[in-house]
Amino acid sequence: MANIAYIQITRQCNQECRFCSNPPTEKTTSLSKAKRLIDLYLRWGYRSVIFSGGEPTLYPYLAQIIAYARRKKMECRIITNGQKMSDKAFVSRLVDAGLRHVVQSVYSDDPAVHDALAVCAGSHQRICQSLNHYRDLGLTVDIATVINKYNAGHLSRTVRWLIKEYPFIRHYIWNNLDPAMNRATVNTDTIPALADFEVELPRAMLLLHQTGRTFRVERVPLCYMGRFAHCSTEARKIVKQEERTIYFLDKKGLKRQTGWTYLKTARCRICTLSAICPGLYMLGKYFSPQELYPVFIPPEPIIENIKAT
Repeated sequence: MANIAYIQITRQCNQECRFCSNPPTEKTTSLSKAKRLIDLYLRWGYRSVIFSGGEPTLYPYLAQIIAYARRKKMECRIITNGQKMSDKAFVSRLVDAGLRHVVQSVYSDDPAVHDALAVCAGSHQRICQSLNHYRDLGLTVDIATVINKYNAGHLSRTVRWLIKEYPFIRHYIWNNLDPAMNRATVNTDTIPALADFEVELPRAMLLLHQTGRTFRVERVPLCYMGRFAHCSTEARKIVKQEERTIYFLDKKGLKRQTGWTYLKTARCRICTLSAICPGLYMLGKYFSPQELYPVFIPPEPIIENIKAT
């Protein structure tokens, strides 16, 4: 997927994740509005849409909007916490409507850590059930993990568990926690320092690379990406000049994002990767400028790798 379109179809949720950037409200996108947004995205040249939330499986018209997107020849996927997807009959109805791709949130291989972060007893167990259903029904699955203080030290262990138990999963996504959004501003203990995952993120990426899997990493500066700088979501969008459009169920409304850089320090000016590096989100407020450092490797091989993939 290149340029990406999102529709936040509901803000209702059945978890209370401690770092949630979109806490629950009663707001929901009408089915007619969702259809108009798909038509608009098609006119803008998008051919893929992601339905998000809140928790999209709580949207009463999810099967209908999936079916509508597929009739329009638009690929679609959902980002889910997996709780309702533990009901195989429910997943089957979505598959019948045309769903082929799921992005499943997983915070840790440790049920206690995952459930504590989700603030939802039994969440981890239901995710395991959901993953088995996806396998049985032939769905493509991506794993999305928010990097936070409580899982930063065992990212590779979580990957190792997923590879062993669910080898059909081929793509992984890490998002460094957004510290400026909603619940994270209250639960500041969840915010990691870059040093917290300086070892574990490269270790997890290497494990996926060695087993032939793919991955992307968001909101992590290139000085912490090592040999996998080409897997930075922002670096790829900078090089490919891609955009992202999201329909939010709040005052932001329809937002078209074309910029992919955050803040940088003076030392970033001498970094050879500065032109393709996003820098660091919320630098100086939640993340220390002292954690950034210049690297002196040629950017050309990274750029070529991005263009080739």
